[in-house]
Amino acid sequence: MLPHGGRVLGLFSPGSDENYYWINPALEETDSARVLFEGDGWHNSGGDRTFVSPEVDFFFLNFPDLGAYAVPRAVDPGSYRVEKTGEAVRLINRLTLTPARSKAPIGLEIVKSVSAALNPLRYERNVKLDKVDYAGYTLSTSLEIQGNSVARVGLWNLLQMPHGGELLIPTYFKTQPKIYFGTVEPAHLIISDRLIRFHMCQTGEHKLGIRAVATTGRVGYVYRSSGKWALIIRNFTVNPSGEYIDVPWKDTEDVGYSTQACNVNSGLGQFSELEYHAPAIGQGTGRTRCDDVAQVWAFRGALGDIDTIVRSLLSSEPERLLES
Repeated sequence: MLPHGGRVLGLFSPGSDENYYWINPALEETDSARVLFEGDGWHNSGGDRTFVSPEVDFFFLNFPDLGAYAVPRAVDPGSYRVEKTGEAVRLINRLTLTPARSKAPIGLEIVKSVSAALNPLRYERNVKLDKVDYAGYTLSTSLEIQGNSVARVGLWNLLQMPHGGELLIPTYFKTQPKIYFGTVEPAHLIISDRLIRFHMCQTGEHKLGIRAVATTGRVGYVYRSSGKWALIIRNFTVNPSGEYIDVPWKDTEDVGYSTQACNVNSGLGQFSELEYHAPAIGQGTGRTRCDDVAQVWAFRGALGDIDTIVRSLLSSEPERLLES
């Protein structure tokens, strides 16, 4: 874990030194890491991070002008302090943000707690796990408004993973993702009755969102890893009765998206992002605090074993996993 940015930076199976997550290559050398962390730009170290939404309010300085985008330093890296409590580690960040639209400052406290998560398939007799590596954790995140506020704000958690894999998004019914930006090639976005497959391999930057009423609260990402296959699954809660307030940049009335994916192969780096939102708190919600709990389950093994895990935890729809 990295307090600078409040991130889970590395996820490793026992006996392995191979990270399941993408981390910024600048961290491989002391000098380049120093340049990254001493710079005025975004200190994007990689891993599992927490932002706040809506993006249009907190990341565009002069919205609706889309020309000036910046990650708020109060959010990332923030100013996290560390507390250890039994088997868990807590990261606490108190901050103040000013939404671009209301212009009314809002005080917030973000608390993140990380603890172990056991293999969800450990009792399944039809799944052989003896040749599969596993790592997992539970991330408990709270967001609380400090004082009075006229704004609405939501938790937004994001995983950064090695580029070039395939995102598997189970759905309750056939649904068309909303393309936020970029042009996604039809061959890279396959939509069936209960599954969306997004091959995150293109050059450039592309983002899509899936509505809360359609998403199950479980998303997987599979990619090649040192001659084997790796699978990362995020398990989270979706409440369609909640207020999901993050919106496409050019359509701020289009609310209701719980799950997002962002393909990045540009000057920002080469990584794939799995993102989810929690229902908002603040004005009109009747709530000033939210508590969110999610798991990450990560596996590494032969293609056949990973395929079995996909069919056990995500979907039985795919005829085969990515093979190129």
